[in-house]
Amino acid sequence: MKNTNDIISKINSKYAYMSKGQKLLSSYITDNIEHAAFLTASKLGEEVGVSESTVVRFAGFLGYKGYPEFQKAVEDVLKSRLYNNDKDKVNYGNVKKSKVLRSVLSSDAQRIQETLELSDEDTFNAAVDMIAGARTIYIIGLRYCSPLAEILAMNLRLMVSDVRVLNSTNASELFERLLYVSSRDVVIGISFPRYSMRTLKALEFASSRNAKIITLTDSYHSPVNLYSSCNLLAVTDMSTIIESMVAPLSIINALTMRLTMKKQKEVSLALEALDNLWEEYDVAGNDDIEFLDDKIKFRFMNESRKEEEDGE
Repeated sequence: MKNTNDIISKINSKYAYMSKGQKLLSSYITDNIEHAAFLTASKLGEEVGVSESTVVRFAGFLGYKGYPEFQKAVEDVLKSRLYNNDKDKVNYGNVKKSKVLRSVLSSDAQRIQETLELSDEDTFNAAVDMIAGARTIYIIGLRYCSPLAEILAMNLRLMVSDVRVLNSTNASELFERLLYVSSRDVVIGISFPRYSMRTLKALEFASSRNAKIITLTDSYHSPVNLYSSCNLLAVTDMSTIIESMVAPLSIINALTMRLTMKKQKEVSLALEALDNLWEEYDVAGNDDIEFLDDKIKFRFMNESRKEEEDGE
């Protein structure tokens, strides 16, 4: 049975009595609930093309005491949908155990193909130019986006001297580390459903400091794109409880490859410096696996073959 108190039910029941601006708001919220849940009244009005006061009056028209209560109702609908989607994923059982490997790999391949179709070369090249010209690069990736942020940072450190990963879920620490961000810096926000409000707020702050912002997310309608001038898209949805991050990782690989081509001199110098450091300070120690001398390999092969023959 449908909850008649949720905001979508209220919109449907009062739609016939709405003004033109209210109908525009209704259509936007119904079609973009995952986006609208993160918007302030002014931003929602800007997205729809109405004034902030129209948005506030719309909240009152639907029976809410103010915009915060209205926004909470939008968030509740989004949470309910996400919860139901998660239950569907948990109960997913159409794939036989013997077919899991093939099914997952095929699904990942499909996600990469879909990502390729979404990709825009101009946007990709703009992101490369922004990163190449940055003084400092901040990469924000919270929760399960944290590994993606770490991989991207590890790659970028070969060509950019100052790369910082912001993956703390502590809001205070997140803003402290962004304190000196400026127009000379690039902030890369990585966020996929469920989107992170902390990531969104951090990008909003960076935008207020005129930093160049790049996002890696799943849709043009993703809330993190509100403050981004360069949106890189990657498809992540799967029919299981595990979100596939293969496509976002492919975008990161492509960025790394293109930046390596653009900054060949810097990368060569960095690799040479690392080799010297490892040798001088014995960083690798005895951890590296050394390839065996060919004579030794042949000896082992002959001994193994002899043992097999003796066993027969």
